[in-house]
Amino acid sequence: MDADFLSQQREKLLQKRRELQLALNLTPQDESSEEVKDPLDAAVTYANRELAARQAEQYRQLLQDVEDALERIADGTYGICQGSGEEIPRKRLEAIPWARYTAAYQEKIERGLVSE
Repeated sequence: MDADFLSQQREKLLQKRRELQLALNLTPQDESSEEVKDPLDAAVTYANRELAARQAEQYRQLLQDVEDALERIADGTYGICQGSGEEIPRKRLEAIPWARYTAAYQEKIERGLVSE
């Protein structure tokens, strides 16, 4: 990987990290002390809390993936598939800067043929 490409990818990752940190800071906190009397309102409130919790977990996981990618840039392993050891194509990294695997290896993971 050339230095210019790595610099561009690092900037993309830093921007994504800022976006995710902001989104996590804006995620509503649990308001379980709030009592809802109407059963329908309670169901909607519960569903909204569950959705917010799942979304926050997805943001945290993506943030970890971004942090891991920044570490790989720092240690010189960015762009190398963590499963096969092959180089991840530049187009894939441009689309998904935090990619850890080639598309072929990712597909094997999703099919259950290999583990992460």
